[in-house]
Amino acid sequence: MFLGLDLGTSGVKALLVDGEGRAVGSADATYDVSNPVPGWSEQDPADWIAGVSAVLAALKSEHSQAFDAVEGLALSGHMHGAVIVDEAGAVLRPCILWNDTRSFEQARAIDSDPAARAISGNIVFPGFTAPKLAWVADNEPDIFAKVARVMLPKDYVVWWLTGRYVTEMSDAAGTAWLDVGARSWSDDLLSVGGMTQAQMPDLVEGSEVVGDVQPARADLGLPATCKVIAGGADNAVAACGVGALGEGQGFVSLGTSGVVLSGRDTYAPLPASAVHTFCHAIPGRWYQMGVVLAATDSLNWLSRVTGQSAEALAKGAGDTLQAPGAVKFYPYLSGERTPHNDAHVRAGFTGLGVGTDSADLTRAVMAGVSFALRDSFEALKATGASLETALAIGGGSRSDLWCSMLATTLNIPLERPEEGAFGAALGAARLAMCGVTGADPASIMTKPPIADIIHPQGSLVAAYEDAYRGFAAAYPTLKAMP
Repeated sequence: MFLGLDLGTSGVKALLVDGEGRAVGSADATYDVSNPVPGWSEQDPADWIAGVSAVLAALKSEHSQAFDAVEGLALSGHMHGAVIVDEAGAVLRPCILWNDTRSFEQARAIDSDPAARAISGNIVFPGFTAPKLAWVADNEPDIFAKVARVMLPKDYVVWWLTGRYVTEMSDAAGTAWLDVGARSWSDDLLSVGGMTQAQMPDLVEGSEVVGDVQPARADLGLPATCKVIAGGADNAVAACGVGALGEGQGFVSLGTSGVVLSGRDTYAPLPASAVHTFCHAIPGRWYQMGVVLAATDSLNWLSRVTGQSAEALAKGAGDTLQAPGAVKFYPYLSGERTPHNDAHVRAGFTGLGVGTDSADLTRAVMAGVSFALRDSFEALKATGASLETALAIGGGSRSDLWCSMLATTLNIPLERPEEGAFGAALGAARLAMCGVTGADPASIMTKPPIADIIHPQGSLVAAYEDAYRGFAAAYPTLKAMP
């Protein structure tokens, strides 16, 4: 038996699988995000520990025999978070999360150094880890002076489980301290950010064994022989869960944020595109992705404003794809990453009239998110990545209307996996399997069974193409607004 833990922004999921990768059981726990100042997003690492403890206890209670046979576990985790600890391992301040934009000035300063993009292969975004530490240095110098180690969120849990300070390539690639091509810490990048190698965790590959669960965690009830495998960053591990390892393999995710991702066999960065080029969670592979900061989060925002649930809004929008309407939505609720790298641009509706109803607003939100993903798709193609089809994953992919709209906007077929366990939790379990057994990742990380394929609606492709061109042209106007 193997365990995959998916440490998300709003909660943790545990998936227990057998030696064939079949799901045996799962458990979930939730926790909160703190937003003490507009643009800030923080979390207490103790909440992750409580969540992980809760899901492991639930699995042990409900599947005790299988739980007692667990040979290895691995974690997927949300990227870029800055967990800073002192010499004793005590957390010095709440973790600054991936969607926190406070460090935009520090990001701009680091990004202005020619070494930053040349070595990391990426624009230094405000959400990355390096500018967060620079912000702490500028604004909380007493805390910065005590920083002994910096960890990514999932790596804090790995440290709690094993006592080792370790990270792996896919998460390290999102710090702006890693030489992504060479898969090693860069002294040049660390010095730009005012850090040293001594403050970095050890680097391993995602399928590598970190160690045993330490005796201090015996209360979790895991077998004494259970191995902890390094795991990976959430999107890299989700790619492991859906078999997106190399060229032509990828997915579109309609989750809280939106992602268009393609596996790559080689390192081929194009920082100016604002596409992320990161190490994969398995050795010798990379992946590239464009990121939309507010995908289903845009629909959740509309839900809060209207008082209707996201499910009710989606149902009210209908099932049949129509031509784009007069109402337009620009989903920049928290700024945008790909392709704009703009922390300050904000969302907006246009074309509203006295007859506009909630269905019009919902369809406009779905279209706006689809067009923003098309922006990422175009940026991804500029790097040389090629996706002639893609898997559709994430909560928003359950909407037939949204998937049809997205397929028509991208003008490629989208394959929806069968309902059940896949994605990051399964990808983490697969990494655990590879770590314990030494199996070739390509033999374990295969595509899940496909439930259906959503094809572009040929009669509407031109209309969505025209609407997308209008969407792309509107960005300078939105950017110029106070």
